[in-house]
Amino acid sequence: MDKTIHLVKLSVGSESPETLAAWQEANAPRFPDGKPRHVTRMWPKRDTELLNGGSIYWVIKGSIQCRQRILRLDEVFGSDGIRRCAIVLEPKVHLTQAALKRPFQGWRYLKVEDAPADLPENRVNDDLLPDELNRALAEIGVL
Repeated sequence: MDKTIHLVKLSVGSESPETLAAWQEANAPRFPDGKPRHVTRMWPKRDTELLNGGSIYWVIKGSIQCRQRILRLDEVFGSDGIRRCAIVLEPKVHLTQAALKRPFQGWRYLKVEDAPADLPENRVNDDLLPDELNRALAEIGVL
């Protein structure tokens, strides 16, 4: 049975899942297929597991707030000629339950059982809790 693994990554500069989506949408015309992507220097060693239903979980302002399904991994070369990995993503941003995450560099693998659940569709338009309250609730295990 094939396994699935996810990635977790800081979304530097994003204030919310909405600003992440807006930035991706604004940059979509740069790519022939119009799909959002994150380019990284390292090719994931567990690529087969990522492509078996994996997602990238975005850390925004200290907590995982959303995810995007990984569609494929493309080989790209930077202007310096160095090979990189473009993680091509589904455009839809799925909001998740908040999960605190300390700052880190690069990306990390995230086991399926450790990934925060998606918010139910009927809750995606709810007013978000203030960041401070969201963190406090996550710290005591309520979220």
